[in-house]
Amino acid sequence: MTNLERQDLDLQQSLSLPRLLFEYGMTAISIGLTLIALLPLFAVFWQITTQGLQYLSLEVFVSLPAPVGMEDRPNGFGNAILGTAMMVGIGASISVPLGVTTGIFLSEFGRGTSIANGIRFVVKILSSVPSIVVGVFAYAAIVLVTKQFSALAGGFALGIIMLPVVTLTTEEALKLVPDSYRLASVGLGEGRLGTTFRAVVPNALPAIVTGVLLAVARAAGETAPLIFTALSSQNWPQGIFNPTPSLSVLIYNYADSPYREQNALAWTAAFVLLAIVLLINIISRQVTRKRLK
Repeated sequence: MTNLERQDLDLQQSLSLPRLLFEYGMTAISIGLTLIALLPLFAVFWQITTQGLQYLSLEVFVSLPAPVGMEDRPNGFGNAILGTAMMVGIGASISVPLGVTTGIFLSEFGRGTSIANGIRFVVKILSSVPSIVVGVFAYAAIVLVTKQFSALAGGFALGIIMLPVVTLTTEEALKLVPDSYRLASVGLGEGRLGTTFRAVVPNALPAIVTGVLLAVARAAGETAPLIFTALSSQNWPQGIFNPTPSLSVLIYNYADSPYREQNALAWTAAFVLLAIVLLINIISRQVTRKRLK
């Protein structure tokens, strides 16, 4: 019997009882710790779902918040949904072009240079800046200058929050493209610019889209920057240069309200916001899964 056959035979033999007990014990401990780690997430999801579904109806998506005590009027937060979409859209229009372009430069044109290393360092620092600090900066840069709370200021703050996520995700996505793609493109006569935008970026596009969706999901749930910049409103958004409602600020205001109807509306708004974030994450996972296949 050769050494290889002997090794195969040893691998096919069952483990001893102490090793089996150790394996089963470690597996049970791992599963238990995983469930403990997931318990807070499921607890939050269960609480928001059970409280929010009680008052969920079509009315909340198309109506304005009703004044306290008026039960004969529709009560909803359609204006907050529209305002959130407006400000996230403004933020995406700022962060996506800048973030994708910066990520392409870091990965393809400035790789290994001191300039790229400096930019990457600044972007990573920006990703760890608390959102309330970003809100204060946007307040000083736009609100104090224009002397007006607005959707533009809120979108600007969200764009700053989204920018490092898009940039770093784009860079990592481009690094995952095999160098053989680049070499093949150069061998066919393409220059660096053509290779980047015809061979590299198209193959990294699903991962880049995933990063953009994750940045959008994060921005949709921000509250502190919008309190400093967009404030809020009980009316439909009047444009990007006026105070604008948002789901997160509505939840913040109504959760602390002494009125039960506003507390109930806060739970429903929290459920809707959670569903939006969950939907965006599911879409990003599907995009990534198709890319892996």
